[in-house]
Amino acid sequence: MQLDDLNLFIRLVRTRSLSEAARQLGITAAAVSARLKRLERELDVRLVERTTRSLRLTHAGEQFLQTCEAMGLAWSQGQALLKQERAGVSGRIRIAAPCDTSVQFLCPWFGQYAKANPRIEVVVHAGDRMHELPREAVDIAIRYGELDDSSLVSRLLVRSERVLVASASYLKEFGIPKSPSDLVKHRALAWLTRDRPKVQWTFRSPAGATETVMVTPALCGDSMMVRRWAVDGFGIAYKAFVDVAADIRAHRLVRLLPDYLGEPVPINGVLPSGRYVPARVRALVDYLARQFKTI
Repeated sequence: MQLDDLNLFIRLVRTRSLSEAARQLGITAAAVSARLKRLERELDVRLVERTTRSLRLTHAGEQFLQTCEAMGLAWSQGQALLKQERAGVSGRIRIAAPCDTSVQFLCPWFGQYAKANPRIEVVVHAGDRMHELPREAVDIAIRYGELDDSSLVSRLLVRSERVLVASASYLKEFGIPKSPSDLVKHRALAWLTRDRPKVQWTFRSPAGATETVMVTPALCGDSMMVRRWAVDGFGIAYKAFVDVAADIRAHRLVRLLPDYLGEPVPINGVLPSGRYVPARVRALVDYLARQFKTI
């Protein structure tokens, strides 16, 4: 069965005439009749009752007409979407991202992107709460760490790892830890994940052994507050490297225990699954992947 056969059947029903359908399609009435017979043989059902004066749909023909119309509508919508994509990216994109990431990177990145794409409207929901993408109509969520929900579609933006950092003023007052076990004697700054403080900090030693330390946090808060407390000298933070790279380069923070590898932190652009992903969303995810590589 071909799409042309479905179009022929719809025209035949609308005109109720072999000759008129043939005229509109630019073929002969005999060709229309032959293609109708071939379609009925292929479906193994009679679609039309013919008389010398008129055509009448059978019950099966009425059901098949609904299928043809639905397929025709889907085809038209698909063509419209392709035309829209060729015309360029436009429309609204809703994004959910962690606080610190939004303030440090996404704010200037999205500003530049919106300026370069004036038909795009970017709406950012900054916060460390895990958004329910389909229910909350979020197009892209920036998430750190491994994904728990296998029903979501993700695009890896960058691979990072957690590092220990503190300010020079804090280290001058409290000293420099020599191993992960020393952290229990220091002021830990813990971020909240699912409203619970992250107090289990895991490392891989230079010898390849895994070491986990349970810290007692002096302060707990969202990702942006933890970074701010570390810069201000209130303790030691265990942050994704991308979040503190600029602070380390600017000497606002000092990286500690560099020979110990922290937990891996893949950063993903997460999309709701089971639906068409518009060109504007795909284009923005591509842009974010390029930008994260510059950190």
